[in-house]
Amino acid sequence: MCELLALSSSQPARLTFSLRALAARGSMSSSTHDGWGVAFYQGRDVALFREPAAAADSALVRFLESQGPATDLAISHIRHATRGGVSLANTQPFVRELGGRRHVFAHNGDLPGIFDSAALACGRFEPVGTTDSEHAFCALLARLAALWQGAVPPPLDTRLAVLGGFAAELRTLGPANFLYADADSLFAHGHRRKQPGQARAAPPGLWWLAQECATDLAGVSVGPAAQSVVLLASVPLSDAAWRPLAEGELLVVRAGRVEASVL
Repeated sequence: MCELLALSSSQPARLTFSLRALAARGSMSSSTHDGWGVAFYQGRDVALFREPAAAADSALVRFLESQGPATDLAISHIRHATRGGVSLANTQPFVRELGGRRHVFAHNGDLPGIFDSAALACGRFEPVGTTDSEHAFCALLARLAALWQGAVPPPLDTRLAVLGGFAAELRTLGPANFLYADADSLFAHGHRRKQPGQARAAPPGLWWLAQECATDLAGVSVGPAAQSVVLLASVPLSDAAWRPLAEGELLVVRAGRVEASVL
C-alpha cells in the first residue's frame, strides 16, 4: 500500500530521517515504487516536489534531506499504483488553490465506486490525473468551497464537520487513510491498511507522535530552540511512543499541537 507522512511544528523544522525512512519503503524491492512527493508549506503557498519513480533511488530525495526547505507543515506520500497509470499527474500529494491559499491532500487506500458516486462529485474541481485519490480530493474541495469566502479561514469546527462527513462516506468505499492541510491546520484520518502478515486491511491506518523537543526528534531537525512537533505516518518511524489512530478517528493538528480528535 501507499505510505503517508506529515509534520506539524510550532516553529520551522526540516524533515531528515523521516523522509529517508519513508523513501526506503518506496524502494524497487517493495510494492511502493510508483512515485513519491512532498509538499512543504511556506505560509499560504507550498513548495511541491514529485517524481513518478521510486523514492529510495531518487537523487532529489537525497537532496531534500540535506537542503529541503524549513517548514512548519509538510505532507509526503509514497505511491503504490492501484488506480491510474504511473505518471506525474497521478503522483501525490495533490495541491489546489482555494480561498487564496494552497490546499494539500494525500490518500492511502483504494476507493472502488468513487467515480460513480453522486455524493462524491467533483463539482468545479476537475481532476488532472485518473486516480481515485485525486477524485476524492476534488470532491472534498467541492464541499469546502462554500466555506472559503475570503482570506480568513472558516471556523475550525465548521471545517471539521465537513471533513467528518467526507471521511465517513469514503469509509463506505474502501480504505480511507488521508492527510489534508489548508495552510492553517492539518487533518489526519485513520482507517484501515494491510498490516504485516495480514491479507485484509485492518486498523490502524495511521500513527502519530507528539513531543516537546529541545533537540532533533526522530526524522526532524528542530533547530536550536525548543518547540512542539507532531509527526503522522503510516507506520511508526522510530522507537518512540507512537500512538495509533483509532478506526475512523479524525485528528486536527495546528502548529505542532493536537487541537481536536473526533470519532
